[in-house]
Amino acid sequence: MKPKLATGLTLCALLVSAFQVPAAAASERPNIIFIMTDDQGYAPVGAHGHPWLKTPNMDKMHAQSIRFDRFMMGSTCAPSRAGIMTGVHSIKNGVTHTIYERERLNLKATTIPQVLQPAGYTSGYFGKWHLGDESPYQPENRGFDEVFIHGAGGIGQAYPGSCADVPKNNYFDPVFKHNGTFVKTKGYCTDILFKATLGWIKEVKDKDQPFFAYLSTNAPHSPFVAPPAYQKRYKDRGFNKSAAGFYGMIEHIDDNLGAMFDQLEKWGLMEHTIIIFTSDNGMTRIGCGLKGFDGRPQVKLGKDQEGNSMMSYNAGMKGLKGTVDEGGVRVPFFVLWEGKIKEGRTVDTVVSYLDILPTLADLVGATLPDSQAFEGRSLKPLIFEKNPQWEDRFQFQHVTRWDRGADPDKFKWKNYSVRNQRFRLVEGVLYDMENDPEQTKEVTAEFPEVVTEMKKAYEKFWEEARPLMINEDVPMAKEKPFHVDYNTQKLNEGIPMWEEPKL
Repeated sequence: MKPKLATGLTLCALLVSAFQVPAAAASERPNIIFIMTDDQGYAPVGAHGHPWLKTPNMDKMHAQSIRFDRFMMGSTCAPSRAGIMTGVHSIKNGVTHTIYERERLNLKATTIPQVLQPAGYTSGYFGKWHLGDESPYQPENRGFDEVFIHGAGGIGQAYPGSCADVPKNNYFDPVFKHNGTFVKTKGYCTDILFKATLGWIKEVKDKDQPFFAYLSTNAPHSPFVAPPAYQKRYKDRGFNKSAAGFYGMIEHIDDNLGAMFDQLEKWGLMEHTIIIFTSDNGMTRIGCGLKGFDGRPQVKLGKDQEGNSMMSYNAGMKGLKGTVDEGGVRVPFFVLWEGKIKEGRTVDTVVSYLDILPTLADLVGATLPDSQAFEGRSLKPLIFEKNPQWEDRFQFQHVTRWDRGADPDKFKWKNYSVRNQRFRLVEGVLYDMENDPEQTKEVTAEFPEVVTEMKKAYEKFWEEARPLMINEDVPMAKEKPFHVDYNTQKLNEGIPMWEEPKL
């Protein structure tokens, strides 16, 4: 008896089955841990030549990772977070400020966990969210399964409108919102956030699905308050109070980073986990107050509130947080994947925070939806290929912190920059970043064609972005959700103590 021949749809199905590479099972996909500090910037890492800061665990990760040494973020907190979360420039997501309802991420935007979920991922968010404190904007409604956060842009902050954390919250024994319920904790905020992240990882690590953990510390954001022992190290060396707190917070983060690596090693997760370390924008404005500053690459900042000399190490870069110069947007970006990514390699290609989402999707085999016009591109070729094909491009930064009610078009040509591999254009002034990374010499007249091309590209970018600034004219919320919900829970149910996980 002759076998029946496959015809029509049956034959097509057989051909697809024969030649299609099967997708990896969810359990075979790598886990992802994304760690981002607040206001640290590029320079305050020992491996980046800092003259007094000790960060042995960041330095170890630097040595073992692929380092993107020209990684550009946004210039302030919420805009950077919006671009990271969506792969689309912040102002095209409506995020043009850190307050005044302009920190709220467009509800139509697709986020990292929403991209990863169809590939089998469970996702957890820990720490500073800062993309909207009203319920629809909160991480549990943007794709995250586990949420442990504070409100506003910092613990205890409150601004006009909806942007506010729990009333009178502070860095010691803070209140966090855990999956919709406010809980009281015991200890210092950074310790708690690392413990909460590891506790959740312990819960999900043995399940038949990979995890994505996003840990966004509020430290070393102001107020500059570190645990006493860490602050004392710097006070005893002559640093002023603010600097002692800032650098102490970073060294404290570093110790937690080391403890996390040790725990992941015990659980056998290092070889099956992509770990990324970065910061959300350039270094904040902080000095040291030291007499006889040793003259290494630095930035002069005048006097602080204590009347001390404001000198600070900034790796020779011009600009700090809130500027569009190199020092305002360049950050560390280390990618560690034991056994998969070659250790100790530096990539000098200029890349962007908009590349994070496409890169993660590419590394784990998730599909980017057609519904979103992603502006970033996958860094996978730069990570794995010896001679990758990488087309140069323009990156745009803008400090969009104009006053509420102002016409954004009046600020179009103010506080903006355009960057490609070689040049940075800052408000019409061109710098050759390859030959003058400290931005000491203008080369505007030498390369007029570059200036023209960059301005033309920026003009196009602004025209595309302007209609998408959807938060500019929204009415200010009459209530602060974290205040209302906290007070209601306190009155009716009380605020329970958080059950610290046993690792």
